[in-house]
This record gives sequence, structure tokens and C-alpha cells, in this order.
Amino acid sequence: MNIKGNIYISNLESKISDKNSSPDTKHKEIVNETTSEKSVDHGGTLNPNIQILADTYAQELIRSKKDYTPIHVDEMTSRLAKFYEKIRKVIDWKDDNAIRRGSIERILKRVLFPKLAGFLIKNYDPETLAETITIELIRGGHLPNHTIPRERLGGVSEALYKYLYFFEHVSNDRSFKVKEKTNLATFILEIAACEIEEILTNPVKEQEITKAMTNILNDRISVIPSDSLNSDEKLKIIRISAQRTLYDLDDNFIIYQLLKEEYPDWHNPSPDRIGEMSNKIPDWWKNAYKKINTRINGKFDSVSEGVDTVFMLLDDVLEELKDKPNKIRSTLENKEKLTDLITKSYNKRYKTLKIRLLHLAFFSTLSVFLSNWVTFYIIEVPLAHLFYEGFNLSAAIIDFLIPTLVMFFLVIIIKPPKKENLKKIISTTLSFVYKDGGQEHYQIRIAGKRFRLFNVFMTLLFILSAWLVFTSIAFVFYVAKLPITSVIFDTFTIALTVFAAVVIRNQSKELSVDEDRNFSDFVLDILTLPIAKVGSVLAKKWREYNIVAIFFNFVIETPFVAVLDFIQGWSEYLKERRSEMH
Repeated sequence: MNIKGNIYISNLESKISDKNSSPDTKHKEIVNETTSEKSVDHGGTLNPNIQILADTYAQELIRSKKDYTPIHVDEMTSRLAKFYEKIRKVIDWKDDNAIRRGSIERILKRVLFPKLAGFLIKNYDPETLAETITIELIRGGHLPNHTIPRERLGGVSEALYKYLYFFEHVSNDRSFKVKEKTNLATFILEIAACEIEEILTNPVKEQEITKAMTNILNDRISVIPSDSLNSDEKLKIIRISAQRTLYDLDDNFIIYQLLKEEYPDWHNPSPDRIGEMSNKIPDWWKNAYKKINTRINGKFDSVSEGVDTVFMLLDDVLEELKDKPNKIRSTLENKEKLTDLITKSYNKRYKTLKIRLLHLAFFSTLSVFLSNWVTFYIIEVPLAHLFYEGFNLSAAIIDFLIPTLVMFFLVIIIKPPKKENLKKIISTTLSFVYKDGGQEHYQIRIAGKRFRLFNVFMTLLFILSAWLVFTSIAFVFYVAKLPITSVIFDTFTIALTVFAAVVIRNQSKELSVDEDRNFSDFVLDILTLPIAKVGSVLAKKWREYNIVAIFFNFVIETPFVAVLDFIQGWSEYLKERRSEMH
């Protein structure tokens, strides 16, 4: 599960509401107060990083308008595929920003995983597989129809050649155990999905915004003691935090970015280089996740989370100006115009924030609910009968109802930003965009040896909190007279649910700058974070052993795709016959 949660563009599609909707009346009053109380200078000198961002994005927009050959799929098969993808969204339990990349992973696994099990499979060459992936993404609504240039298929096939070599190397290596080989092959395909998506979507705007955020924060963050991190290490950690907080990118995507940094020839390696890379795959897999999830990374993430709203709204502004590439820089240089555009974007997001959170909560809760049905009949009922226990009707209802109510409660208490938040956002945005906007600096203290005893104490306190919360939840299930096996199982199910709810709560802060925490937030963290930590570990295992997803991948999806291919081929044949009628 990745509630936290495609590369960048699908995340934007999930976060930006209908462009034609107008801001609510109440929030218009906030805007008027802001603009009336503070006069805005018309002109401003752009921060050099923002200037590079504006110029690079404008050049890419102009370049992308060259002639190209679009890829087209049949609309009828596309409707069927989109309906199936909605079902998969519930089953896979992924956040919107990972749905498209998850679809690429599914296609690769469906095509290549039978080889790991020793089944004979059709040998896919990179060109054929590249076209298969692209067609299925367009058909499923993950890429726009009649828009993606056919010329990009060459880049996808070149990337696939490398990953197919890696996959072949792992599948033929008998030194790995079955589970280890499966997990390693999964890692390869997940990294492959990152590169394929990047090639097909060409997210120049998002890459440049991430780069600008990284460089600006690098100038403003100081580390204490100063010799605890060298300049390269500091820049790398800030880049990871910018990717993670600004676009909610997951670990696999961040690892892919690190691999590109480590290997400058990653996109065009020589055959000898590919062989060298394939030998290092096990080390990447074992060490990469640990490197990007240290306590130090968490400290930088906290700073990035405090300012990522600025760059998220700047992304919206650039998206608004994409049809006027020649006016991007002049618009950003005009403080009054930029303030108006930032305000407009803020109002759109503010108006739809609660709806989008409820939408995310609905799919997360529905996925938990459906998985409960599967585990109830496959695991809980057999275990209850094995230990001579059983389910009565009330116990069964509680078994399904409590996780749903927990999710509902944790989402319903989420509050929108305060009225004065917009003023703070505009002020902070101007300070980042312009040279003369004033600069706020941040200090990050790297704990030394003298803090180790304190950290041990806090860790023990955190573990104690987790034990108390788990015990309380288990007691509720026990009093409800659930079988003892279900008490244990459902307690961990609650951990998954709380983890999902905490991530949703974090996403509700997308419009907040320098969040002010109150006492109720402190208490809620004490109750939820320890159990959510356990839930995050279980979520990783859920992705690994999601039986329903595996069933759909190979038993349902394979014949379904074959039917869609047949319908599309039949439709094209009929079009050809109709064109012959003169």
C-alpha cells in the first residue's frame, strides 16, 4: 500500500479541481482582506533558480509543439478498460499519484512473472512490449488519447532492453531463494515503471520545480554541527525531501532518481555497462531503502513539508500559463499578477480539499473493507473453527464495522486551514520567488552522542505508547466476544487503517505553511503515530502478499486484455471495410 501515497502529473490531476469552478464566497473575503491590507509592488527581480525554472519550462513548451505522430486507441475498448482500472484502484489500494505507475508494474508482471515460475512464455522484444504498455495506459485512461507522440516509443524500448536484461539475469540466477528472487524481480520492474512513465509523460515542469526547491532550500538550510554533513550529502538529502514532500513520490521513484545520479549513462549504457549494473542489483535492493529513510532524512522532510505549498502553488501557476510560454517569465516578474494567480490556485484547492480527502478516504476504507471480506472467510473463520470457536452475527458485524468507523472518525476531524493562512502563503511565496522578498533560514541539528540516552528514552516511550494503544484496541474486540484469533488479526487491521488515516491527515496539510500545532494535535499524535508506525510495516507486507491483486493480475486481467485486443482489432477491421464502401 502506498497511501502516500505516476510520476508527477497524475498527482496534479488528483489535486486540482475543475478549472471552471469559482472560489467560495467565504474565501473571497479572505482574498480581499489580503490584497487590501498589503499593497503589492508590480515588479520584482526573480530568484535565479526561479528564473531558470521559468525559462526552461517555456523552452520545453515551445519545443513540444513540433510536429509528431500521436498514438490513438479505440474509444469503445477504452471505456471498458477505464471501468476495469477503477476496480483495480480499490484492489491495489494505491494513492492517485501511484496509480499510473502501478498500472505499468502490473503489465510488466503479467508479461514477465510467469518466467520466474518456470512457465513457458512468449518472448517479448522491447519494441513490442513498449507499444503494449503505452497502448494499455492510453486505453485505461492513464495517458491522454491521441496526444502521446509515437516517437517516444523508441525511448521506452531502449529502457526496456536494459531492464529485460536485469530481469533475465535475476531469473536465471539459482543462488537466490524463491521469495528473494521474486522480491528482487519486483524491485527491478518497479524501477523500470518509473523510467517508462518518465519517458512517456516528459515531466519537465515538475523536474525543474523540484530542482528549484532543492537549490533554494540548500541555500537556506544550515546544518549544526557544520561538519556533520558535507555539501554533496546535504544537497542529496534535500533533493530527496523535495521529491517526497512536494509530489508525494514514493521510495521506488526516489531510488530511481539516485540511480540516475550514480550512473550518468543510465539511459544509454553500453552492453558492458549493463552487465556491470546487473551485478549490483542485489546491493541496490538491500541498501537503497535504508539510505533514504534515516532519522536525518526525517529532519529535512520536516523543513520541506513547511514550504512545499509554495512550490505546489507555483506549479499550478505554470500549468495555468502553459498555453502562453512566451509570457511565463514576464508574468512571474510581476508581483501583482503572480499574487492573483497564487490566490486563484489556492482558492481552487481550498474549495475541493475536503472532497478530495473524503474521496481518498472512501477508496482506502473500501479497500480495507473488501480485504476484510477476503481475510474473514479465508483466514478468520477457518482459524476460529480450528480452535473450536465461532462467529455470531454481532461479532461479525463488529469485525467489519470498527475499522470503518476508525477511518471515518480520523478523517472527519480534519480541519481546513485557518483564514490567515493565505496571507502567510503569499508572503512566503514572494520571499522564495523574488530576490528582494526576504529570506527565512532554517537550522537542522544533527544529534551527537550526548543525545543518544535521550533518544533511547523517547524510543522506549514510543514503544510503550504503541503497546498501550494495541492493548486497548484488542480489549475492545475481546469484550465484543470475537474469537481470540480474530482479536489478534483485527487489531493489526486497525493498525493498517490508522496508517492510512494518518497519511490522509498529512495530505490535508497541503495548503498549510509552517503548521501551528495545538494540544489536540499533540494528543492525537500520541494515540495514532505508534500504531500507524506498525501499520506502515504491515502495509509493505500487504503489497507483497495481496492475494486479491495477484488473482486479478493473472486470472482476470490476462484474458480481459486479450478480449480488449480482439475488440480493438475487430473495430479497426470494420473501419477498413466501411472505408471501402464508395
